[in-house]
Amino acid sequence: MASNLRGRHFLKLLDFTSAELRDLLSLSATLKANKKAGIQGRSLDGKSIALIFEKPSTRTRCAFTVACIDEGAHPEYLGKGDIQLGKKETVADTARVLGRMFDGIEFRGFSHQTVETLAEYAGVPVWNGLTDTWHPTQILADLLTVQEEFGRLDGLALAYVGDGRNNMANSLMVGCAKLGMDVRIVAPESLHPEPGLVTRIEEICSQTGGVVTVTADVAAGVEGAHALYTDVWASMGEEDKIAERAQLLKPYKITPEMMATTGRRDAIFLHCLPAFHNLETEVAKQFPDIREVSDEVFEGPQSRVFDEAENRLHTIKAVMVATLGR
Repeated sequence: MASNLRGRHFLKLLDFTSAELRDLLSLSATLKANKKAGIQGRSLDGKSIALIFEKPSTRTRCAFTVACIDEGAHPEYLGKGDIQLGKKETVADTARVLGRMFDGIEFRGFSHQTVETLAEYAGVPVWNGLTDTWHPTQILADLLTVQEEFGRLDGLALAYVGDGRNNMANSLMVGCAKLGMDVRIVAPESLHPEPGLVTRIEEICSQTGGVVTVTADVAAGVEGAHALYTDVWASMGEEDKIAERAQLLKPYKITPEMMATTGRRDAIFLHCLPAFHNLETEVAKQFPDIREVSDEVFEGPQSRVFDEAENRLHTIKAVMVATLGR
């Protein structure tokens, strides 16, 4: 790996150069191949990793845990009821305690300021497993999946369809722009991303050859896209907006017809999961119109969602190995 990221935090993709992100993807591919070949990594031997979770998780928790064990580290899960983070103890004080006991800290929660404060005071690498503003480890997995499918990233078009102002839309814009891709945010005007962030993305694209488009027009937004991406229409903590979002975003549900509108037979479908694609979950049973993708697409041949899910493991492992490993 050409880039030296040792000791660095991984909080948002804006903090990294295009070359550094490419190196992380390359390392991810190497670590994935090693695991498939049964080659045991030892880069994190003797390390202890704190995994702080304000929000529950399947993929993030499991990926960090398995990645730690694969490389010889001990993961310690700390749920919101296990420590005093922000309750009886400030985030800064918690960071200084954990930083003296652990070699690295992962945080998944609500406020992005929390993970920034942890990084400021911990004295060890801190990794963002998700905040309300950014989800950088997910984007690495997404980009690795697209790269595996098409053999490259430069010039490929990815259209994110749905809630265009959430952490996934924000992070996808940055990651795709940094890698020279054509990224489109396809969303109703009331859910468009912050104009200031879009301006910053445009500046990145001017340096990388990427393109960014924000539109409410579904047909124009998805035409020619190599990948269509969506996320749940009401993020964690927005449960009171489910009915409203279901009505607003109904035209943005990804269906076989929308996949065909890309005009590409090789177009793939991506989703960070969990997804509402059938009526087999409690929320979907209560709000059947909240399904952001049809079951035909989710379970169909164009879906790569479980490749993405697996790639969370390999990309998260690469982040830890690059910033903390021997």
